[in-house]
Amino acid sequence: MKKCMLLLILGLASYATFISLKQNDFESESYDVRIINGFSNNSSLPLIIWCESEYGGDIGGRALQERDDFSWSVKSGLWKTPLFFCTIKWDGKRKKFEAFRETRDRYRCEKYRQCFWLVKEDGFYFSSDEIAWRKDFSWT
Repeated sequence: MKKCMLLLILGLASYATFISLKQNDFESESYDVRIINGFSNNSSLPLIIWCESEYGGDIGGRALQERDDFSWSVKSGLWKTPLFFCTIKWDGKRKKFEAFRETRDRYRCEKYRQCFWLVKEDGFYFSSDEIAWRKDFSWT
């Protein structure tokens, strides 16, 4: 009898937890990731970019001239925690960085679900609105 009561209580607790989850918790959310060449004068030397997901999904790359961009959409949700890496090369410099990490970016990109990177001579700048830019890290 005690065992049946315990199973009933555990079942009710599990059900209460399940119904308290929002429907959004089971649906995927979409984020737009965009990397922009923000160099002031490199028209003769493009910014080379190549991106891939943690799970081996190659999303490709491009040679970006001034103000060109490379972008893609990311789906996340309860069962997915996406992570995308990009390698950027320019004039002998090379940097691999996390362009989108769901555990980090769901908070800072949440309002518009947009994550922007502006790559400049002195480093990599982040914004969720393309207005307020914050330097996240340098090339080295």
